[in-house]
Amino acid sequence: MEQKEVNKISSLLVPCVQELAKESMTAIPARYIRPHQDQPMISDAIHSQTPQVPVIDMHKLLSLDSMDSELDSLHFACKEWGFFQLVNHGVSSLLVEKMKIETQDFFDLPMEEKKIYWQYPGEVEGFGQNFVASEEQKLDWGDLFVLTTQPIHLRKPHLFPKLPLPIRSTLDAYSSELKDLAIAITAKIAKALKMELGEMREFFDDGMQMVRMNYYPPCPQPEKVIGLSPHADGSGLTILLQVNEVEGLQIRKDGMWMPVKPLPNAFIVNIGDMMEMITNGAYRSIEHRATVNSLKARLSIATFYMTRYEGEVGPASSLITQHTPALFKRVTVKEYLRGLFARELDGKSYLDTLRIRRVEHQDESNLAIK
Repeated sequence: MEQKEVNKISSLLVPCVQELAKESMTAIPARYIRPHQDQPMISDAIHSQTPQVPVIDMHKLLSLDSMDSELDSLHFACKEWGFFQLVNHGVSSLLVEKMKIETQDFFDLPMEEKKIYWQYPGEVEGFGQNFVASEEQKLDWGDLFVLTTQPIHLRKPHLFPKLPLPIRSTLDAYSSELKDLAIAITAKIAKALKMELGEMREFFDDGMQMVRMNYYPPCPQPEKVIGLSPHADGSGLTILLQVNEVEGLQIRKDGMWMPVKPLPNAFIVNIGDMMEMITNGAYRSIEHRATVNSLKARLSIATFYMTRYEGEVGPASSLITQHTPALFKRVTVKEYLRGLFARELDGKSYLDTLRIRRVEHQDESNLAIK
């Protein structure tokens, strides 16, 4: 990817919330206050009795004896929830623990050292926030550290190679293992949908991967802010690692915000907009958000796996029939990413711009496509 193309993907620079949270505040800055946000609809008591995010066992998906039944479970999870927790995923537990510890250490660096890794004007990678499109929009109560990790030739030369050790080598290994895991999951998704495996590989082999480390500081009035605005991910798959014991992820299910309780030694995996496009709506991306609390910081690591940067994204041709016409436009990944990062996070509003709208005329058998 040429550097000038990367620079078209941008976000405005914003203050560091971690530093802001260290101050003794009598009032939260107005730009962070969300007076009309939806509150969680499920209390802890009710939550214990509600259906939980499905659990998928990667070992069972790979075993001939249990593959068929686990594929049925995967299909249900992707179709009905858009989220699942993945256990027995095969990623080294030692590597995962190192990644957790070193992410915490990275955010604990002094501000002067963090400035070395801050976003450049007009870019999204580095410390800061993403999807800030105007100086007037409300800001999230959280800091991000974002960088491209795969394929290696897309890594920013001023960023990834300059990361301090040991996180640089740990992140290198982690991104490689999660790339393999993402490809394995997409292959099973293709099988569950009876989609041509070669077509899924064409989308995701040598796919683009970005890692986003999330730090949500405690807030004196957590009900007035949001850690990460409600949104659906723009990726093909997102694989989330909970770094510490503090929860905060909520998904919109049946019109309510449901908290997700991470299982030990599990990843939380969700369907992104790219996968909704590829599966022609069979699997849908789901809105989710991050909340904060007044006592402890929450940390997580989201790994976004996308289609090849040099390729296109759109409905898989093997899933298009006369009875299941294409629901989405086919666009280049470059065009897709430019449009994605040029907007505020706002539910599934970006994916809506890529839908094909068909209007059936009463006097004509043909369909007008807009």
